[in-house]
Amino acid sequence: MSVEEFAQATVELPPLQLHLQGKSPYGAPQIDVPIRLNTNESPFQLSPELVDDIARTVATSARDANRYPDRDAVELRHELARYLSDTTGHTVGTDQVWAANGSNEVLQQLLMAFAGPGRTVLGFEPSYSMHPTLATATGATYTSVPRTEDFGIDLDEALSAIGRLQPSVIFLCTPNNPTGGSLDPEMVVAIHDASDALIVLDEAYVEFSHSASLLPLTDGRPRLVVSRTMSKAFGLAGARLGYLAADTRVIDAMQLTRLPYHLSSITQAVALAALRHRNSLLAGVEAVKEQRDIIVDTLRNKGVKVADSDSNFVLFRAPDGDSTALWKRILDAGVLIRDVGLDGYLRVTAGTPSETQRFLDVLEETA
Repeated sequence: MSVEEFAQATVELPPLQLHLQGKSPYGAPQIDVPIRLNTNESPFQLSPELVDDIARTVATSARDANRYPDRDAVELRHELARYLSDTTGHTVGTDQVWAANGSNEVLQQLLMAFAGPGRTVLGFEPSYSMHPTLATATGATYTSVPRTEDFGIDLDEALSAIGRLQPSVIFLCTPNNPTGGSLDPEMVVAIHDASDALIVLDEAYVEFSHSASLLPLTDGRPRLVVSRTMSKAFGLAGARLGYLAADTRVIDAMQLTRLPYHLSSITQAVALAALRHRNSLLAGVEAVKEQRDIIVDTLRNKGVKVADSDSNFVLFRAPDGDSTALWKRILDAGVLIRDVGLDGYLRVTAGTPSETQRFLDVLEETA
């Protein structure tokens, strides 16, 4: 045994922080199977035109890679603000948008600024599992209110929890992951008005929704912020680009918690290229929505319990209630879907027409 190996074998690490002990890292199975419908990715590869544009843009950016990137990503934030303004009808300024490496980093920076030790973060579960993970990692206390049987939020329960806990940050995921439903604007306003908290509307899947974005609700409500991502509707899961629309004072606060030059010039270039091709990318969203609705209608016609979905995935109940066994049978048939930890339920991402049909055929054969 070398000196280095001996040292590693005999020297103990400092104890892990108490609020991290016993925790498990976030992760979804990455299994090499013919059809992967488990992580809500776009089923469509980027178009040759977009790939060529990305290649040209990255090549130009790479020539200056000896220099740090634009620390504040001004051009990208300007184009994201324009996209939000054009698609929601609510005018957003460049100084009201922030971008980072995926929406998880955006939320982490936000929680580092407004949560932390001695503060409470409130969520409504089941919901996106990274919300409690990020809150806990900042040292905040995460508390959740159970959703109703149909995965909605009971407003009376929500208001009671707000009064009792006095949270600093409240997560409202709409459309909700992993269940797929959206929130009514009236409920969001009621929760906002009942608290002094920063309200985070996680709209990662809003482009797939039957309902409009709630971004216009931020007008006159500086404690209401909207988180978005380019991983889903834009099909850029591999590029890692998330963004946030908020009051300028929220953006200023996040600049205190972001790392210097956190968003590489390459990432900024890829995102800008995608925004130039947004019309063709959003056309793919319509195709995914069609497949989602086919899954919902087909399963319901077979008597399967299905949650309403405004996203690019569908939550359904295993016909015999044994979701673990059904997940394994579907995997053995070459289709990977997601066991989200909800007893009796599984989640499937809407894929291409052939992927959707294969999932439905496998479910028919194995359920």
